[in-house]
Amino acid sequence: MGQDEGYLLDNRQAEAGTRFDALAALFDASTFRHFERVGIDAGWRCWEVGAGGPSVAAWLRERVGPTGRVLATDIDVSWTGTAATEGVEVLRHDVGRDDPPPGPFDLVHARLVLVHVTERDAALRSMVRALRPGGVLLVEDADPALQPLICPDEYGPEQERANRLRAGFRELLRQRGADLSYGRRLPRLLREAGLVDVEADAYFPITSPACDVLEAATVRQVRDKLVAEGLATDDEIERHLANIAAGRLDLATSPMISAWGRRPEGDGSPPLL
Repeated sequence: MGQDEGYLLDNRQAEAGTRFDALAALFDASTFRHFERVGIDAGWRCWEVGAGGPSVAAWLRERVGPTGRVLATDIDVSWTGTAATEGVEVLRHDVGRDDPPPGPFDLVHARLVLVHVTERDAALRSMVRALRPGGVLLVEDADPALQPLICPDEYGPEQERANRLRAGFRELLRQRGADLSYGRRLPRLLREAGLVDVEADAYFPITSPACDVLEAATVRQVRDKLVAEGLATDDEIERHLANIAAGRLDLATSPMISAWGRRPEGDGSPPLL
């Protein structure tokens, strides 16, 4: 994701790098567990969609080895560029609007991308079209509406304030075309795309130092918009940031739903959505 004017969390802002590091700390282990399940092997061709930071592309490069290929794309490659090493190609690409890059691919993966993409149906078609017969699509996306609280244990005013600010953040996302209940639909969407052996699970931490880092960076990144829209005051934001810094909040994330499926063997034409 990146500099599309509709995208709330602009990659060009300084906080983006902090957010990418926190997201990696929170979700890489879950993502890599799914990669292990898929059985990525030497020589595979992998497309990492909306790569953001470099950690996932680097893991894939190690697994596919010198005979494989990893393509990491994003609408803004400001932070992805550090992944550009031998075996990893970084390309600026808008998955919702551009044709898929040359493939076919054994694996196509997108994490926390489609929920933000207005043209998410076209993006999913593009990723399916890029698979080889037998190739695997793994889509991991948030479902903020499924668990909307950043403080699930809302026992006091500090937690209530945090949840009000989170509601304001969700409103900003909604205004920019984010689908806040997208994650739960992924299994059905993958089946409708013609994929087989579709499975899914969900994961979200509810207390972690990385949750604190992610929330502070996110709030700083959108604070001007929260205030401008009347969704929060500067005083509320400062109090919330102070509570995070003091470690007084048990912060959660939205559930990340991971869904995966395989393009049928012998399928010479791309499935239709």
